[in-house]
Amino acid sequence: MNILMVLTSHDQLGNTGKKTGFWLEEFAAPYYTLTAAGARITLASPLGGQPPLDPKSDEPDSQTEATRRFKADPQAQALLANTAKLAEMQVTEFDAVFYPGGHGPLWDLAEDRHSIQLIEDMLAAGKPVGAVCHAPGVLRHVKAADGTPLVRGKQVTGFTNSEEAAVGLTDIVPFLVEDMLTQHGANYSKSADWQSYVVTDGLLVTGQNPASSEAAAAALLKLLA
Repeated sequence: MNILMVLTSHDQLGNTGKKTGFWLEEFAAPYYTLTAAGARITLASPLGGQPPLDPKSDEPDSQTEATRRFKADPQAQALLANTAKLAEMQVTEFDAVFYPGGHGPLWDLAEDRHSIQLIEDMLAAGKPVGAVCHAPGVLRHVKAADGTPLVRGKQVTGFTNSEEAAVGLTDIVPFLVEDMLTQHGANYSKSADWQSYVVTDGLLVTGQNPASSEAAAAALLKLLA
């Protein structure tokens, strides 16, 4: 079972002068959930190499069992430091793809033609796609076989408008995940802010927020089973 995890290469939080990137829990929790099930993980990002870590996800109050495990895991750290280039990834080599969130993907992966093509090709090949928190934003330009937005009519979730407001970035991000999914015709649903919530529709798995990371990876494994 070969699973591709795609991380952002974008590290600038709009014009704030602050850093962003991927959210550590949203990488670590799925990584250990998937590897525990015997998956072989390949990591990729648009630029390759070390993807930028959102510094807020590295603060003490953001730590979880999975992030602490990662901090003590030199093998996982070495893997993360040497991500492959997304453009070089071949759909035929993988059984599924998973996108961790963080604000970074809203700027690069949502607009990245290689990412868009990868998702379209994976789904066309009958292979599941998972995305958590801000990562459902990568579906922004993905099309179904008939050329309509992939998420149209699909049950999905993702980082809520109220969660974005709570972190004070509503006016900083290039788009709001909840609004984008709704505007594209998705049947968007959510739970209370910061509670684990995952939706599966066909081959598509989406999770609402960092707390949904482990459950989203488990839902992806269920499709592979």
